[in-house]
Amino acid sequence: MPVLSRVLSVLDRLSPPGQVSAHCDLPCGVYDPAQARIEAESVKATQEKYQASSDDAFKIRALGIKEERADMVKHHLWVLWTDYFKPPHLEKYPQLHQLFWDATKAAGATKGSVDPATGQKLLDLIAEIDTIFWETKKG
Repeated sequence: MPVLSRVLSVLDRLSPPGQVSAHCDLPCGVYDPAQARIEAESVKATQEKYQASSDDAFKIRALGIKEERADMVKHHLWVLWTDYFKPPHLEKYPQLHQLFWDATKAAGATKGSVDPATGQKLLDLIAEIDTIFWETKKG
């Protein structure tokens, strides 16, 4: 490595990092429970396809996909819970904390279940969050 490259590399590491405050690298302000719902729909559909299949290789793949999608549901819910909803929302909707707790726990439960009923329970909880979310967007 040339000397100049090494010096620049050291200087980069010594520079203070910039401070960022957003749910992503670009503070877009775009939040929507639809992201969690779409992933939850995938979880439930995968559970249904798992139940309908007799192909062991397919079932193994389905389990991996279902678990990945369940993690994505949790991620999208956490972003809404921690970044979008603010104290005034919690004052108006005191059930929000419990609702998000229940929904993220339900997403985790789908990871250990191939029963589509667990996927439906997750979708129902996300629908409650969605209703509150859109009420907060009205004003």
